[in-house]
Amino acid sequence: MDVPKVFESEYRFCLVMWENEAKTMSELAKLCREKIGWSRTTTYTVIKRLEERGVLKREGSEIFPLYTKEEIQISEVDELIEKKFEGNLPAFIAAFSKSRKLSKKDIEDIRRLIDEAGE
Repeated sequence: MDVPKVFESEYRFCLVMWENEAKTMSELAKLCREKIGWSRTTTYTVIKRLEERGVLKREGSEIFPLYTKEEIQISEVDELIEKKFEGNLPAFIAAFSKSRKLSKKDIEDIRRLIDEAGE
């Protein structure tokens, strides 16, 4: 399934939507005003754009996400690897591991994920 592109400001809205039980446009507009300083109009514009691209569904004033946070994140990482690393996953991992200090726990978790993926 192709996950639609979610741009940075839209992703901030999605975080508010996923992290809260808010279901209506007015509830989400209030939360976006509190959490990211958006006006009601800005929130409604972002909702409309996400609805048009199939990221969420609107029924009346209720909003329903069509993708999870994890699905959007995976799609973004896939795009990053394709665009910046020519699809080369080991090059991405090498760059990632050089750009930050990995703790022992990080390394153990990454090894476990690799082992699970190889099964």
